[in-house]
Amino acid sequence: MTTAAVPPVEKKTSLLGHLLSLVRFSHTVFALPFALLSATLAWYQRGTFRWVELVGILVAMVCARSAAMAFNRLVDRKYDADNPRTKGRHIPAGILSVGQVTLFLVLCSAGFIASTLLFLPNRWPLILSVPVLLFLLSYSYIKRFSMWCHYWLAAALMLSPIAAWIAIMGSLAWPPVILSAVIFFWVGGFDILYACQDYEYDKQAGLFSIPARLGVRNALRISMASHFLMLACLGLFWFVGDFGIVFMAGMVLFAGLLVYQHTLVREDDLSRVNLAFFHTNAVLSIGIFLVGALDLLLRSI
Repeated sequence: MTTAAVPPVEKKTSLLGHLLSLVRFSHTVFALPFALLSATLAWYQRGTFRWVELVGILVAMVCARSAAMAFNRLVDRKYDADNPRTKGRHIPAGILSVGQVTLFLVLCSAGFIASTLLFLPNRWPLILSVPVLLFLLSYSYIKRFSMWCHYWLAAALMLSPIAAWIAIMGSLAWPPVILSAVIFFWVGGFDILYACQDYEYDKQAGLFSIPARLGVRNALRISMASHFLMLACLGLFWFVGDFGIVFMAGMVLFAGLLVYQHTLVREDDLSRVNLAFFHTNAVLSIGIFLVGALDLLLRSI
């Protein structure tokens, strides 16, 4: 079993560049497409589109995720410093100070709450903003006492399509709930794969994760089962959302992509986890949005 260490952070990068790298800004593509698909379906059912709502969703998603990632880096900085895979991250490496990251966290949190004002007179986004933010931040502590921390992260990300729908429609319906279930099993499954890299360190440090508690082999099996449930929920979303042949064809491709992802990771070889985690999942999330939006577009013509 191999575990690659994180390369040192480039110190010549600007402060903004370091902050964006700290929160893995490019990984916003994991949850954002699902929020946009939920919003697109809501606009389609409502019959009207508002640019201010799109801006609100984009700002809220970016700020909320950035706040959660910054908080995670703050509370995990001692573990990151001890873990060979993560000791090159910004705070342990001295690239960013605790004060800088804390200020960034405060600004992102304020930006998230302020973004909900764009949905007025719908007050639900503002009312729910603080509870949602606290739930997102709480993920960072779950690994200290529960091996099911992967699904707490999944639950945090699954709020995105529900929040987008409520922000636009002011109420809840089955399509965003089922789409959230898709995210829950998808994120839980791929986070288990990612956590396999830290199997040895988590056991040594007394941290909880499915790989550390049940072993890498069982973790891979649970991840595969989780992704099977994700595909089942995606099929249910296709049915409830009244999508057509385009989305159905996409589901076949997504199933193949998940199978490919699991062929990349083996119990005795975790060297391709990053390829499975980052690249295939980015393609999958963006792909689900594109086929869903295209299906709705063809339906409206």
